[in-house]
This record gives sequence, C-alpha cells and structure tokens, in this order.
Amino acid sequence: MSTQEARGWAREEFGRAKLGDERRTKRLVGLAAGAFANPAGRITEVFGSDAERQGAYDFLESEQVSAVAVLDAMAGAAIRRVSGAGHAYVVLDGTSLGLADHQRSKDFGGVGAYREGGRGLKLIHGYIVDSNGVPSGIVAQTWWRRPDVHVKKKQWRPLREKETRHWLDVIEQTSARFAEHSAETRPWFLLDREGDCWSTLRRLIDGGALFTVRSCWDRRLKTGNDEPRVYLRETLRQARRAYVTHVDVPQRPGRAARRARLEVRASSVTLDMRNSWAQNRYKRAVNAVLVRERGTTPAGEKPLEWFLLTSHTIETVADLKLVVFGYTQRWRIEDLHKTWKSGACRIEETQLHASARIIKWATIMAAVASRIERIKRTARAQPDAPASAELTQHEIRALIVLKRIEKKRSETITNTEPSIALATRWLAELGGYTGKSSGGPPGSITIRRGLERIAPLALAFAEGEL
Repeated sequence: MSTQEARGWAREEFGRAKLGDERRTKRLVGLAAGAFANPAGRITEVFGSDAERQGAYDFLESEQVSAVAVLDAMAGAAIRRVSGAGHAYVVLDGTSLGLADHQRSKDFGGVGAYREGGRGLKLIHGYIVDSNGVPSGIVAQTWWRRPDVHVKKKQWRPLREKETRHWLDVIEQTSARFAEHSAETRPWFLLDREGDCWSTLRRLIDGGALFTVRSCWDRRLKTGNDEPRVYLRETLRQARRAYVTHVDVPQRPGRAARRARLEVRASSVTLDMRNSWAQNRYKRAVNAVLVRERGTTPAGEKPLEWFLLTSHTIETVADLKLVVFGYTQRWRIEDLHKTWKSGACRIEETQLHASARIIKWATIMAAVASRIERIKRTARAQPDAPASAELTQHEIRALIVLKRIEKKRSETITNTEPSIALATRWLAELGGYTGKSSGGPPGSITIRRGLERIAPLALAFAEGEL
C-alpha cells in the first residue's frame, strides 16, 4: 500500500480530528497513512527516512495531542459507516498489551499472572460491527495500569476503585459518541462473561440500553418471600425449545472449528442481584436466552453453552435469531486484537518508553488493524460487492497487473474490476496465501503482505508515472 493511496483512508479516518491546529491534523493523517502503508509496532519499521521517523516521534511526544482526540476522530468515522441503520453492534472486550520492560523502569503495570511478572497495559475496547458482521472501527477505549504485585482487596471498595468502572466508562463513551454522530442508530452492546456484574447490568438496564451479556453467574431470580429460591440456569433449561440453528464456530486454542448445531430456549425473568459488600439487592427485569450445542461437539471438548441476558424482545423466532446472531459477532473483536497485537500490526513490539506515547500510537494502529479486518470480513460477508467498496482504483489496477504476472495457468485475468472477495484472495495470494493448505480463508497477515506488494506500482499509477 503506497502512502499516497493510504492517505485517502487516513483522511476519512482522521481528517476531522480536532487537535487545536490544522497542521497537527495533517501530521496525524500522514502518520496514519504511513502506518497503513507499512504496518508495524516499531516506528523505525514503518517510516523509512529520518525526517519521517522524527516527525512521528514529535507527534507522539507532543502534549498538545491527546489520545482522546485521536480516538474521537476514529469513532466519528466508524459511526458514520453505520449511520442510518436501526442498530449497530458494539462489542466490548478487555485485553492487555504485553510490552518489553526488562529493567522495569517504564510506567507500565502488571499483566497476566502476577507470578510471571509480565509488564504492560490493560485496556477495554468498544468495537463497532455492522448488521452483516463487517467491522466498522473503534468507538471507545479505556486504559489503565495494574499494580505489579497482587494487592489484597479491601472488604469493601467504592466503584471508583474497581476495574468494573472501566466497563462503565466504555459504555458511557459509546453512548455519547453515537448520540453526537448518529442519534438514529442505537448501539447494541455485546459483552462476554467478564462484563457480567451487577453494576454493569444495572447501568445497561436502567439506562434503557440495547444489550446482550453472556451470563457468568447462575443468578438468583425474584420469588415471593415464602417461595423456594429459583435460579437462572435451571429456569432456562426447563424452558420450551424455541428453534434449532447452526453456527460456524471459528477455531480457537482448545476449540475445533465446526458448524455447530444449537438449540435455543428463552424466558423473561427478573434478576435478584446482590451487592455482597454493601448487602444491597437490585431486582431488574430482563430477557434470558439459552443457546446449547447438541450433537456436533468434538470428542474431548465441552459443548457450547451460552446463557445470554438481553434487553431485546424475544417474542418471535426472528427476535431470537437476531439475539443469537448478534452474540456471535462478539468474536470479531478477538480477530481485531490478534491482528493488532501480534498479527499484521504487531503493536506489542513497540519500543516506545512512555505509556502516553504508546497509547497514542496503539490507538492509530488499532484503526489500521480495523481496516485490515474490514477488508477481510467484507470479502466474506459481501463477496459480490465490487472491490472498490474497500480498495481505490489505483490499488485495483496495480493488483490486476501483478496478479496477471503471477497468475496460474488455469486463470484468466481481465481488466474488469473484480469482486471484493476475488480481490482479497488475489491480495492474499500475492502475500503467500496458498488456498486450503493455508488452513482457511485469507487472513490479515497475507492480506497485509499483498497490500505491501502492490504499493510501488499503485504509487506509480497515482503519480502518473505509468
């Protein structure tokens, strides 16, 4: 990908950034264009000249530029891509960056198991995915540092001292940005088990949010004073089966890829949530959905079983299908984090020293990772869309020329614009993708390599040299 070609995407993503000076915004656009043209965690790998590298360092070190302002621009671009839709999924998920700090002199905190002594930063992302399962971009994030050693928790702590506050912060950021950029589009929050706590559920329910949370706890349900206790999981297991569906499950450590047969049951319930420290109880009505795998679980694995709490109606099978499909889009953020951290962007290899600079650089690289994922997912979700849905005309032209040079004997390459699925496959093949032997459809790393290969030719076309 040439820097000039990448500038079109960079202007779309960051051109509206409010940094107090138009020159700073132009510098941000140039920085993002360079990062997309040659994604890497280390500044020295992204920029080839001393002047470009120094410009990048100066921008990241500037106290006049905040990561929040960079994120505001990214979030606006991401929301505009889904503007006008009735809803857009917003996946919330926590992760960590493991960063090099052998002398333990950088302003990082502990990550991973305390006994292993890992260093880095913790964060939660809010990631927009459209109704077709195609990523749109980052809408919110929050970062923090954990202590280097385990600290015994107090018997009671206010919310401001708990990591739960970071989940609430991302929810608030997301709601505010959607209200600003596209009030007609509702964010549909998707949270995994880590987000299942009484304070998060109470905020989502009381705030009238559209949400689906995978339940981590077998929560007690509301009953009369003289009635026996009733719990969520048994109630759902006894509910009538609503329908059977099939879902393609991606491969993960300890989990084989497969097409899972899922039985779906649902019930409206009233949670009887308890704040054990303050001895308070919160009763909130919510819809609950059980999704359980039957008959397709590989030997040695546990069947999929999701207990989902949602504010979406469950009156019809169509309603339930929407809830289940929405939850499966939560997997998109796992792909994003892989591409961002150790895949195409390799942000964990950064050698920046200060956390404030790392957060700015990592935020920019998250936009790069999101665009790579968007190309990949568009090719899978909307394979017949034209390549120009995600690639520029110069990129398409360069791709056709290089593919014609390296085509297989059985292939015929014309000058006609290919579909996004075919263009993505060509990019991946230029990047080393070998088809089925690569273990699946084109991934982010081979797509990135293909973009890098077409860069010189695309630049020549853009500058009129060819």
